[in-house]
Amino acid sequence: MAEITASMVMTLRGQTDAPMMDCKKALTEADGDMVRAEEILRVRFGNKASKAAGRVAAEGVVISFISKDGKSGSLLEVNSETDFCAKNEEFLIFSNKVAQIIVEQKLKHIDDLGKVEIDGITIEELRTQLVGKIGENITPRRFINLSAKGSLYSYIHGSKLGVILDLESGNEELGKDIAMHIAATKPRAINQSGVDPKLIETERRVAMEKAKEAGKPEEMLVKIVEGSVNKFLKEATLLNQSFVKDEKVTIEMLLKNNNAKIHSFYIYIVGDGIEKKEMDFASEVAAVSKA
Repeated sequence: MAEITASMVMTLRGQTDAPMMDCKKALTEADGDMVRAEEILRVRFGNKASKAAGRVAAEGVVISFISKDGKSGSLLEVNSETDFCAKNEEFLIFSNKVAQIIVEQKLKHIDDLGKVEIDGITIEELRTQLVGKIGENITPRRFINLSAKGSLYSYIHGSKLGVILDLESGNEELGKDIAMHIAATKPRAINQSGVDPKLIETERRVAMEKAKEAGKPEEMLVKIVEGSVNKFLKEATLLNQSFVKDEKVTIEMLLKNNNAKIHSFYIYIVGDGIEKKEMDFASEVAAVSKA
């Protein structure tokens, strides 16, 4: 039997909305297997056990820059310690300059960013100056630099969520509408072929266990599971989703009506994947450790 540590419990709690004691029980049942423990919690609590977007610590902004011809563009996340800093004018000017230089210098990796110069000063030097001025840690975290097969469009929602989209044969209105739709629904892929087969298999296992726990008849299990997986794929894949501006039309239908095609899209959410440190965790962990 694997040792279940407080750190493991905290990690699982950070990946789910389940109570600490339930996280410990799930880890015990899964013999320390984090992936299996999360599946157990999803069976027990449903979608409440999916990773919570609110459990992130980093503040900052998502910025996009697209060239005038629409053929090159970037999506960039720059982190700060507080939202106050993220609204600072100098912080925003710096972030926008970085997004632009990524495209102009055809940068591909975040590690290449620091040595690039803006007006004779490296981005790292500019960042250091800004840190000294504002008094907060400021870090360009990640970016996407795209060369379009069609034309690029972007949508930024409140500076905290950004989308960049490569759309062929569309127009400005369609590009903006679909980018906004992606921001609202956050699909995992364009179609089923882009969804990780392991993720689909996980959905299948969770649906099967939930159906069994609900006491569904054996002869109905396969139909119930496939229905659940199909529902997941409809919600997770862009082409199958109902358009947010007209629920009677799917994105696939919208594209066909406009003779357009989506080549790719990317979504950034500020702080996504950075676990937030909760002050009340200390008492919870102490209780779990003694249990």
